[in-house]
Amino acid sequence: MNDAAEFELLYERHSREVWALAYARRMDPDLARDVMQEAFLRLWRALEAGETVRNPRAWLLKVTRNLAEDLAKSAFRKNGTQGSDFMISLASPETEPAIRLTREEAHQQLRAELKRLPEPDREILTYRYALGYEVPRIAEILGTSVAAVHMRLSRARQRLAERLTALGVTEAI
Repeated sequence: MNDAAEFELLYERHSREVWALAYARRMDPDLARDVMQEAFLRLWRALEAGETVRNPRAWLLKVTRNLAEDLAKSAFRKNGTQGSDFMISLASPETEPAIRLTREEAHQQLRAELKRLPEPDREILTYRYALGYEVPRIAEILGTSVAAVHMRLSRARQRLAERLTALGVTEAI
């Protein structure tokens, strides 16, 4: 690696996508951040050791997938020693506790149902709505056509809406 500036450029270019992939696999923003940082650390070490990495993006995504899967298989996760699942609440101008509680419950149901969706659905919904990527960018990332992304998004949204409707969530969150 020639210098830290090149690595910083790689980080700026790929960190959101790496985080999104980790998040789609583990559905925990803090774990996704840890996985992302570990993937970049491993890239840094590989480059410093003189390893040739022809496609850093593909390398990072593969390492991220492997790290996320290893994390899911670890004894620490299997044995239930993970901390309780909590919701990161944002300050809200709403003063009515009933409205805030209703919204928090709906968000909790949404996250629970997202976890139950197939991984490809979670991944594409994360790219589109958590990261705000436009459809052409998602198509490029996934190596597919824009039409295929539109279809996958439509089907994933429909599956999620059906699950939420079955739970009685009818309002937009």
